[in-house]
Amino acid sequence: MTRRAVAALKEVRPSVVVVVKGDQLGADWWQMLDEERLPRVTWLYDELRRMRYTPEQVQSIGPIASYSSQDTKELARLGVNVQHLPLAYDSTVSVPRMAEEHVSFIGARYGSRERLLRRLAASGVPVRAYGRTWSRHPYDVLRTHQFSNPGIPAGRDLARSRAYGVMKASPATLNIHGDQDGFTMRTFEAAGVGALQILDRRDVDAFYEIGSEVLVFDSDDELVDLCKRAMRDPKWSEAIRSGGWRRTQAEHTFVHRIAALEAQWG
Repeated sequence: MTRRAVAALKEVRPSVVVVVKGDQLGADWWQMLDEERLPRVTWLYDELRRMRYTPEQVQSIGPIASYSSQDTKELARLGVNVQHLPLAYDSTVSVPRMAEEHVSFIGARYGSRERLLRRLAASGVPVRAYGRTWSRHPYDVLRTHQFSNPGIPAGRDLARSRAYGVMKASPATLNIHGDQDGFTMRTFEAAGVGALQILDRRDVDAFYEIGSEVLVFDSDDELVDLCKRAMRDPKWSEAIRSGGWRRTQAEHTFVHRIAALEAQWG
């Protein structure tokens, strides 16, 4: 990977370089950036605890932008040139018109997510999950070793454009997080396509107004109630969809993030 990256750099001769994650790139890559004196910034899309960087590397590859507010605080404490930069919605991707009558979830199959989706289904909420670990397609079952049936309707992996279409067409789309402290792209994508997004984290209020731009649930029962209201109250749902869409277009596209990165190119 490092050899390919260095070869691409030599061929393209860019004016600036944005490194995404970058923890799998070796010393030759960073040495070449130093030798060429290219303006650069490394954007971390994950928590450092899940990456391969050593503490010494992190302090030498800067400037850094991180989607993790916790990592940003710790790196700043260590004297690293770092800024907190959330992920974003890719407004250049087309959003096809699609049909989806189920509350949707797009993402990996974890036990906590499966339990929630089963609870919704048992409560009478039509729900469908998308992704290779949910899929019952024989190829997906064999490559993921997910032999047990999730017990809800499921679809295969979706290309980004089709994922956008599914989220927008759904009565509501769910954003159920794991142990990350940063917000994934899904947070901004769902709102950006005009979906009714229901999340499990109240700290999303750093980016969206809860109740008028996104919805948040604190319990299984609250999630059931929100999904059922989304199914029966389109006027209420549409107001929240519109609010999330307007906020995203105004503040949370990659165009906005690139402007912030430009200020960091050293």
